[in-house]
Amino acid sequence: MSRTIDNAPYTGFHRRLALACSGGPLLDGYILSIVGVALIGMRPDLGLSTAAVSLIGASALVGMFVGGALFGVLTDRIGREVMYTADLLVMAVCSVLSFWVDGVWALALLRFVLGMAVAADYPIATSLLAEWLPTKHRGRLLGKQIIAWYAGSVLAYVVGYLFLELAGPGSWRWMLASSTALCAVFLVIRRGSPESPRWLAANGRVGEAVALVEKHLGVRVDGRELLPRRTDQVRTSPLRQLLGPRYRRRTLFCGLFFFCQVGPLFAMLTFGPQILNSFGMGGGNLVDTLGTGVISLVFLIGCYPALRLIDTKGRRPTIIWSFALMIIPLTLLGVWPTAPAVIAVLALCAYAFLCGGPNVLDWTYPNELFPTEIRATAVGLATSVSRIGAAVGTYLLPLSLTGLGTGPTMLIAAGVTALGLVVCVLWAEETRGMALGTTTEPRAATAEPRATAAETALVR
Repeated sequence: MSRTIDNAPYTGFHRRLALACSGGPLLDGYILSIVGVALIGMRPDLGLSTAAVSLIGASALVGMFVGGALFGVLTDRIGREVMYTADLLVMAVCSVLSFWVDGVWALALLRFVLGMAVAADYPIATSLLAEWLPTKHRGRLLGKQIIAWYAGSVLAYVVGYLFLELAGPGSWRWMLASSTALCAVFLVIRRGSPESPRWLAANGRVGEAVALVEKHLGVRVDGRELLPRRTDQVRTSPLRQLLGPRYRRRTLFCGLFFFCQVGPLFAMLTFGPQILNSFGMGGGNLVDTLGTGVISLVFLIGCYPALRLIDTKGRRPTIIWSFALMIIPLTLLGVWPTAPAVIAVLALCAYAFLCGGPNVLDWTYPNELFPTEIRATAVGLATSVSRIGAAVGTYLLPLSLTGLGTGPTMLIAAGVTALGLVVCVLWAEETRGMALGTTTEPRAATAEPRATAAETALVR
């Protein structure tokens, strides 16, 4: 356990690293949201059916499922730094090629590869960031990575709106290619970012780890501090460790709460215009782009009070009460599918604001609950499991709106959110204020999370 890194002062180095690591989430939010606007012109140009639209919406998420599982393991094997820029290069190439697509399957394939690259960035960047951050600032800065996601989503809707207004629906090719510019910006920002000293030490490169800490934090560190807390553990594959008895419950918790959160959330962001139209809001560029962008902005705003709560009240109560309150607006829309447009928008905004708790813990929890040797694999696996929910939700939402109607669709979303609440009440742990090496020690015998009477009442 590295006391030097955990207790280090917060400096410009940490700020720059946090900015560089935010590139993946920002691009994810942009890439997944811009396609919702591009579909306005793409659908008539390519003659897309509802099933084809669903396939395009879900293809990037399926790619994230594959990429998270694959590249998380690879990141723990070969290090965080090696692939830190390679994934951005892949995103840039796929964005450029999207300009020339002429059919559903070509676009679906490119977005699948884009999804793989985005998912690769999460275990790389968030693990790297977590392993450099001081304890006092870890929750806040890891939580802020999701703010970059929503900033990317809001930016996508603004850019999409401008393209529609200035160039018309036929500009959808330019919309899909526009993420190339963001890739270029973050390729420049990431130049010179260092490897994780904790990963180096865990892989026998203690001298390099000590030199990096001295260079970037300006302090000398005993190399023994950087070694993993457990030295008696038999080295097995990361996935086997995650699914073994020592970490299985934590693995299920991180994957399932993430799954239950992003399933409804991604579907609403991808097909926000269709949801708003189902509640009687007329179409048009303003509603179909900036209307959904406002909801994305509320998602972003809701993260700020949650960032404060996870450091003042704790991770566990924040995520439990957030899930509990998120059920209310979804249930309202489910039982009142003919609600006036203003009520529907307010309910969706309430849901977006209350999502702040799970949002800021999406990458905080898996980075805090697992040791260096399997941390990136844990982040990648949690991302993969979450994208199963996101892909299913994104594929089924337009079909559900058409086949079942708005009310049943919202009630299904409320049910998925309720499942997330149960998972959090049963398994969420408290890691506030704990050194990174301490949080990774399972506390099965000493500090199992126990539901309070109030928390238990939520799931009855």
